[in-house]
Formats: sequence, structure tokens, C-alpha cells
Amino acid sequence: MTESAPVDPTSTDGWKKLAGIADGFTPDLRGWFDSDPGRAERYTFQAADLTVDLSKGLVDDEILGALLQVAKDTGVAERFEAMLAGEHINVTEDRAVLHTALRRPKGIEPALVVDGQDVDADVHATLDKVYAFAEQVRDGSWTGVTGKRIETVVNIGIGGSDLGPVMVYEALKPYVQEGLEARFVSNIDPADIYEKTADLDPETTLFIVASKTFGTLETLTNARLARQWLWERLGLTDASDDEKSNAVAKHFVAVSTALDKVAAFGIDPENAFGFWDWVGGRYSVDSAIGTSVVIAIGKENWQQFLAGFHAVDEHVRTTPLEQNVPVLMGLLNVWYTNFLGAQSHAVLPYTQYLHRFAAYLQQLTMESNGKRVRWDGSPVTTDTGEVFWGEPGTNGQHAFYQLIHQGTRLIPADFITVAKPARPLKDESGDGKAVQPGQDVHALFLANFFAQTKALAFGKTADEVRAEGTTDEGIVAARTFTGNKPSTSILAPELTPSVLGQLIALYEHIVFTEGTIWGIDSFDQWGVELGKQLALQIAPAVDGDQDALASQDSSTKALIAKYLELRGE
Repeated sequence: MTESAPVDPTSTDGWKKLAGIADGFTPDLRGWFDSDPGRAERYTFQAADLTVDLSKGLVDDEILGALLQVAKDTGVAERFEAMLAGEHINVTEDRAVLHTALRRPKGIEPALVVDGQDVDADVHATLDKVYAFAEQVRDGSWTGVTGKRIETVVNIGIGGSDLGPVMVYEALKPYVQEGLEARFVSNIDPADIYEKTADLDPETTLFIVASKTFGTLETLTNARLARQWLWERLGLTDASDDEKSNAVAKHFVAVSTALDKVAAFGIDPENAFGFWDWVGGRYSVDSAIGTSVVIAIGKENWQQFLAGFHAVDEHVRTTPLEQNVPVLMGLLNVWYTNFLGAQSHAVLPYTQYLHRFAAYLQQLTMESNGKRVRWDGSPVTTDTGEVFWGEPGTNGQHAFYQLIHQGTRLIPADFITVAKPARPLKDESGDGKAVQPGQDVHALFLANFFAQTKALAFGKTADEVRAEGTTDEGIVAARTFTGNKPSTSILAPELTPSVLGQLIALYEHIVFTEGTIWGIDSFDQWGVELGKQLALQIAPAVDGDQDALASQDSSTKALIAKYLELRGE
């Protein structure tokens, strides 16, 4: 299957039917709900602990039927099975795609053997090693060079080696062991590592250097700066090489498979945790890349996190397309992107602990599906990808919701929330008006969640504005909301480790669905390479090498010259 050309979705009967529907399409959510009392129930689905309401989407049974036909014609289910089985669906790199193997339970039958390797055994051997190390840090038996227990873990990585761990850590802060903290350094801007380490005690700080090849420029530069900081703060700048090496061995570990480079840096290879070429960085948070989070929340919570992923994997594997939540959500995105002209997608978590979720999804979605050629190298036949963005509610309501409600652009939005807050509070005083004394603040928060999706769907007519007493027609127009703005509501019981795993897997498989339909390889990322290569070529010019500067184009040359002038060099 992986060697054959992808199906051109535009050639399928389902796609042609959708094109016909889209021509002159006028959504009418008010009318659809009024004429169909069962709409909400029929378009609400369950995936593990996630209740997903698609009823406020711009879809009816005819549209959904055509979308499902496109999924069948492009082989979404078959390609998913091929991925699970370890076929090399990452064609451009000739690799299997096995992030789903990272969360397969220990002892599951039959064992997954790919390219002659027992993947399950490899994954659980690494997990057991991570768990053992994490427990040493958590119980204080792993100490720094002066014998003090670790209080702060600093993860140094970039891309998937940063966005995943920091998002998960922030989401699961209520589960972090008291007395432990994690921080995350990614940007090569020296301000990042300076601010993250400025107030730390080197005797109680552990650095995790996360780089599969141990060669990522940003990560290794920051790792060297961290090592330099450690030596300086411990007073070891002029110490012997043995003393310096001993300090590094007690304060640095690695997530990498390049054991020779790890050892050369000064990290004991026994304290290096590996992962595999069949998992891309943006799919790796549930691998050893999450070591910093395992230390923070512990083995049992991490196992629940993995179980959440696996529950959604199983939902996708075993559920017919008609009730398959990530597939349905992916199909709606295709409808909005390819037929209704949407270019961006908002993710709006109504839980503050998910405040980094949209940033995480930006890499997952846009690095995966930002492609202009299909997996056989031929040009795509459709638009691909969406710009993902968002902020937690209610912050976003006071920032960009105006554009979603009354702007001219179609912006599908996913609203995510939980029924039980991790930190319940009541406003005992209230204001005596909108907020009564004793108000449950989470209930007030969720009233906004429900109100926003209702307002987006149904809007406010001019007659309704007039009925409120507005007579100036200019003001009537300004206060009218057209409605028919699509949203999806995702509701979970509470933000547990399991639910967080479910949410991540949900979007992983949405990405998979879209990529399969578009015929692209969602698992390579050649688009990030050119800038890296050019940066290495330009670096000497930025350092003042005149020959290197002279070889640049006129714009780059002028910008670098201005930079050097501003630096006084």
C-alpha cells in the first residue's frame, strides 16, 4: 500500500458531491435545529471519556455521508491499520510510524514485531528505565554532587522535545509532587536559559538534555550554557577535569540514542534514555521525551496518561467511521478547508491548565500537514493544512472572539472543557448583581463556554436587536450576529492524566485523517531543514566574516551589516 500512489480525493464521487453541495451552500443552524429535534443527540459522540458535540458544525446528514464516502474512497481505515502494523507509511524517510506503540500496555497480545524488532519489549524496557530513574529523583536517593536532593528539573530541548513536555507539565500541575518543579528551555535566545536558571540553586538542579541525535544546534548550545552555568555556580570554573565531569554526571541526564556524543558531553550513557526513528518529535511526548514530566508526576500518573492515549487509539481502531470521533472531526476540517474556504482553526480550552495546548497543536498539525506534495512526490490536488491557534477562555473572549463572531472569515473553533475543576473556588461575596454570593466560579466559567458556542451557532437577528429597544438602524446592524459560525464542543469529566492523553491522541488522529485524505506524508518535516542549513551558512557572516557576508544576497547582506552596526562591531 505504501508504495502506491495516493488516491486523488478530487476524483472520488464523494468529493464531487461535496463540491456540488458547496456551490451556493447556505448554512442554517437555527433552521436545522428547529426542524430536527434529534440533531444534538445524533451528532454527539463518545470517545473514551470525551463527549464530543458536532451538532453546531456546518454539516447535515447529506454532507456527512459524502465526507464519509471520501474517507472510505481514500482508504483512511486501511491506512490506519497499516500504521498500527508498522508498515513504512512515512515514505520519504522509509520509516514505520509507531507513536501508537509508545502506549501499548505491557503484555498486550499479539506482540508488535516490526522489521524484526520486538517493539513492545523495546518500549517497555525504556519505560522501566525512565520509571526507575524518576523514582530515584522523587524519593531523594538521586542527589546532586554535594549530596542535596533534586528540587528543580530543567528540560532542554526544542520542537517536540519541548512543546510536548511543557504542555503536559502545565496541564498536570495538580499532580506534581510537592517540592519538585520543572522548567523548560528551548529558545536559543540567551534570555531563555538565563531567566530559567537565574534563581536556581545548582546543588538542587538536574538538567535533561533532550535530543535524539544529540546534535540539534539550539539544544546543544543551551546544554553547553547550562553546563557552564553549573560549573560557575558550583565554583568549579578552575577545577580539575575530573571534578567538572563528576558534577556533570550528577546534574545532567539525556534523552538520546547517540551514546557516544552523550558520553563526550560528560553524561553517563547509563543515564541516557532512548527512543526510535519511527517516532517523530511532535508525536514523542509519551516517549522518554517526557522524562521531566514522569519525574514530576510519578509512574502511576504517567501510566494513566499512556492509558488515555491507548483508549483513543483503540476507539479509532475498532469504531466504524460513522461514529469514529477523530475521523469525523478530521472530515469536518476537510469540509471547512477545501469547500468552505476556512484557512485557520481556533482551539479554545476552557481550563487554564491547558494554556499551552494550542501551541502544542501548532506543531502537531502544521508540521504534519503543511505539505505541497503527496507521498509519491506528485503535487497535491487540494489545499492542505490549517493554521491552528488559540488561547484559554475567557481570555480569548476579551481579545479575538470579535473576529470569530462578526468578522468576514470562517474560523471553525474547538471548545474544550472539564466538568470538575482541579481548584474549585466560590466567590463568597459576589457583586450582588451578575455574581451572587457563594457563586461556584467554575460554573460561571462554564456558562461562558456554553454561551459562546450558542452565540456562534445561532447569532442574533436584527429583529431581536430591535425587540430590545434599539431603534437606530446603524446600531442594529452593528449589534446583529449572523450566526452559523461552526464549533465543536469537547467535554471531559476532569483534567486527569488519562483525559490529557485522550485529548492529545484525538488530535493526532484528526491529523492522520486529513493527511490520508489529502494524500500527504504527515510524518516527515523537510520544510524545517532549509532554514537550519542556511543559518549555519550565514552564521560566519553574522560573526563578522567579510567573505561570508559578501556572498549573501543584497537584502540579507544589508540586514547583517545593519545588525553589526547596531552592535557596534
